[in-house]
Amino acid sequence: MTKDLEMEKFKADLLASARELKSGKAARVTQVAIPEVVSVRNSMALSQSQFSNLLGVSIRTLQGWEQGRIIPSGAARTLITVATKHPEVLRELLVA
Repeated sequence: MTKDLEMEKFKADLLASARELKSGKAARVTQVAIPEVVSVRNSMALSQSQFSNLLGVSIRTLQGWEQGRIIPSGAARTLITVATKHPEVLRELLVA
């Protein structure tokens, strides 16, 4: 294949891809499950540092939970559940 033909094929493929994209067609869809601890922290509008201090764990531990590398222990799991169901209880601790 000559360079000119290669370039024309590339242009045609690129144009076809752009049309597919504009029409809403996707070659693949990736869904990422967000760990509960991330959702809870975000819903409380706290930074990782603030949330880790509130739970009494290191920021590295919290990051491990959020990245799925570490599973929270029983006590930490209970605090995360309380934060999920009754965030106002933990918010009171922030004020105290």
